[in-house]
Amino acid sequence: MRIAVVTETYPPEINGVALTVRGFVEQLSLLGHGVQLVRPRQPMAPASEPPSRVHGTAATASPVHEILVPGAGIPRYPGLRFGLPATRRLRELWKHERPDTAYIATEGPLGYSALKVAAELGIPAATGFHTRFDDFVAHYGAAWLTPAVFAWLRRFHNRANATLVPTRELREFLSGNGFDNVRVLSRGVDTLQFAPQRRDPALRAEWSLSEDDLAVLFVGRIAAEKNLDLAVRSYDAIRAVVPGARMVWIGDGPALARLRRDHPGHVFCGMQRGVELARHFASGDLFVFPSVTETFGNVTLEALASGVPPVAFDYGAAGELVRDGIDGRAVPMHDADAFVAAAVALAIDRPLRAAMRVSGPQVVANLSHAAVAQALAELLEGLRERRAA
Repeated sequence: MRIAVVTETYPPEINGVALTVRGFVEQLSLLGHGVQLVRPRQPMAPASEPPSRVHGTAATASPVHEILVPGAGIPRYPGLRFGLPATRRLRELWKHERPDTAYIATEGPLGYSALKVAAELGIPAATGFHTRFDDFVAHYGAAWLTPAVFAWLRRFHNRANATLVPTRELREFLSGNGFDNVRVLSRGVDTLQFAPQRRDPALRAEWSLSEDDLAVLFVGRIAAEKNLDLAVRSYDAIRAVVPGARMVWIGDGPALARLRRDHPGHVFCGMQRGVELARHFASGDLFVFPSVTETFGNVTLEALASGVPPVAFDYGAAGELVRDGIDGRAVPMHDADAFVAAAVALAIDRPLRAAMRVSGPQVVANLSHAAVAQALAELLEGLRERRAA
């Protein structure tokens, strides 16, 4: 097929949506589909970069035709952008290079333009529900906007032929709240990259930890919506019973400066990518992830694949995959006391963590990026066939 992928975030930006969409693009290309990637130009791109370019993801992949459009920074969220409206540009592009189907990953102005043009031209389109923006606004002083944002999300996604979500729980929630044609498309993880064998004693030594000490990890965007204070509270409770434990933060974001100022004894590793991220993950002993704004939480898959037991609330990836007490801890939603207690219980139970280090990778062994991309391609093919009929 000829598949248009429209997204307002993409690497080198580092976040779950950007990395998921890149995985889709690369794997669809490897499956032999022609991919047309439409995304905003990023400020770190060379000034001489042309407005469109063709590249391949591997020697055996179909080429990816990349279309760069204007974008702007997201207020109060440094490093992330949204795409400006591009209705006219997309209309002309798709009249001359018509895709068979489209996957629209983000709900911003660029995504809305793509939905509008797809409907005009009769191009079947699926949208991805990647981010709970209705939850985000409460963490940035605008909780009163939550109902309006949710209504916008519903209106946006109901213009598509299907809305793709990563969990059954989210499908049921959205379907029960007026969203049409909600389908489940799981997420994948690179189990060759994320693996317990990446554990590195030398890295742990940089954290001032021996092999017998406890490294408590947080991996992700360091921002208000990630419920960071509960991660700190959990670590403080752990340190009260395991005095040699260290809190290790991996990532970047608008809350990083405050954390550095308030907790100078913590370890801050900054943004890590690729094999370095996998090495940092596998070198931890416990992963605390108290966010309640995820649609999935890819980092939970990466923790499981790395053999690092996660403590997370019982929804998203944790609710879908973590067997509580076997692979990690899945705590009832919004129960902060239970979250802290679960983190402490794992911190002091070395034999249980060792068992979870074995069971975690087994849980995600079949969730490859290639399998997820194949499922996406089949779903898009189904939309095309129904439109043709």
